[in-house]
Amino acid sequence: MSAKSIEFYRRLFLFCVLCAGVVCVVGVAQQTPNGAASAQANQQKARALLDRMIETLGGPAYLNLEDSDSTGRYGRFYHESPEASIEFHRLWEWPRKERVEFTKQRDVIELNVGDQMYEITFRGTRTLDPQKDFDSLIYLERSRHALDVILREWLKQPGVALFDEGPALSENHSVERISIITANNDAVSLSIDTDTHLPVKKTFVMRDQQGYRDEIGEVYDNWKMIQGVNTPFSMVVTRNGEISRQYFFTTVTYNNHPQESLFQPGSSFNLKKK
Repeated sequence: MSAKSIEFYRRLFLFCVLCAGVVCVVGVAQQTPNGAASAQANQQKARALLDRMIETLGGPAYLNLEDSDSTGRYGRFYHESPEASIEFHRLWEWPRKERVEFTKQRDVIELNVGDQMYEITFRGTRTLDPQKDFDSLIYLERSRHALDVILREWLKQPGVALFDEGPALSENHSVERISIITANNDAVSLSIDTDTHLPVKKTFVMRDQQGYRDEIGEVYDNWKMIQGVNTPFSMVVTRNGEISRQYFFTTVTYNNHPQESLFQPGSSFNLKKK
């Protein structure tokens, strides 16, 4: 083949490559707006489903709750076998204050104020370290991923992303699954009943210091309207699909304005010296 022929084919090859590149660019340019529009439509649908769920929960009455006072019975499980069952009295105050008194005498107390956790008994107050006690770590992560925190704080954060994952079946309910991801890549998944528009299940993934991955779930049931707020009177906590905790509520009231001293830890003691 002559030098002129080689040069001709070289130029033809470069021309074909250039044309293919132009076609690809045009194709991407045509697809990108459609992809962006599809993603925006998906996010808008997810937001509409969440807004409808919030309205069903009570709308402004739910979003403006200041505190709650509830009683009931609590069960603890190990590999889905019951370990203990006990009465409880729970006081909660927005945003993350919680006091749970156990036993009929209400003489064993767990107190959570933000990320600070305490155990109060007749001996005084002991600070709990979630990094040394896995049950406390799960409790702390559940507090950080509480449904009211997600709906009242996460949805207002800049950069939060919403995804409609489509229809599914959860806890024998036909649901629509919504994923919520913050700018810090913290995420939860909500399953919303397609008929009642109430949350059926919430899940999130946590990791301990060793890097182990655990999926924590909360299943809500037995809804009752209390002071204009739809309230679940049954809640099951799961860990990696197994029942871990179970709560049955007998009474719930809202906006009672408890004394602030009830959320103060009081005097402390050193467990090792007792």
